[in-house]
Amino acid sequence: MINRRSFLALTAISPIFAKDIITTSSDIYVDKKDWDTFVSSLKRLKRLRRYVGFGNFNTISFSSALYYARNYSAIGAFTKKELELLDKLFYEDPVQYGFYGKRTSNNITDKIKRKDVVKISGTGHYLYKGKPLEDYKRILKDVGNDIVLTSGVRGIVKQMSLYMKKIYKLNGNITQASYSLAPPGFTYHAISDFDVGKKGFGHANFTKRFTTTNEYKDLKKLEYISMRYTVNNKEGVRYEPWHIKII
Repeated sequence: MINRRSFLALTAISPIFAKDIITTSSDIYVDKKDWDTFVSSLKRLKRLRRYVGFGNFNTISFSSALYYARNYSAIGAFTKKELELLDKLFYEDPVQYGFYGKRTSNNITDKIKRKDVVKISGTGHYLYKGKPLEDYKRILKDVGNDIVLTSGVRGIVKQMSLYMKKIYKLNGNITQASYSLAPPGFTYHAISDFDVGKKGFGHANFTKRFTTTNEYKDLKKLEYISMRYTVNNKEGVRYEPWHIKII
């Protein structure tokens, strides 16, 4: 039986994000009837990234994404249903998924100004000028050249793509995806933060194994940076020792 709280959560969301009441899980999934639209949207974003390139995809705006999709057959224009789904993913309140972070972008059309960011050589990523860039340079000096930028500035399109890929890998489970990745519009990568890792450590940089490295131990000693997502944080996000909070 669905209790009142669960029922209210169910009725407050659109059919795209209906609760899977067939199981006993309280997690929210992409509705089965919208799965094909979800997959086609994700594939279109993948084609867009291939066309504009990895670096440009980090900062491309939603408006520019629509322009490229309309004008280049290799991508193909987004359908009405796809746009409605992307709109929902951006504007829905993720509290229903157990995510309690603050919104960092109010509009899906918000843009990252190229004059405000700088590309970091050898990474394909960008950092905001000012304190984010200054802190990264200080980290390189204080920790050493084995530290590397693994993710910097992320525009709405980039975060949308990452979020949808995570949902896809979790068989449509939006709740679990929101636990491991901030929904589009809620990531601090859009305004300041960045991720770092150890060179040659690969995917392990995005796991707890990063805490076993000397680079992480040195990072913990620095007073000018902090960790955004600590253990049992109030935002409802997994522990991310690699995520640098700009303070």
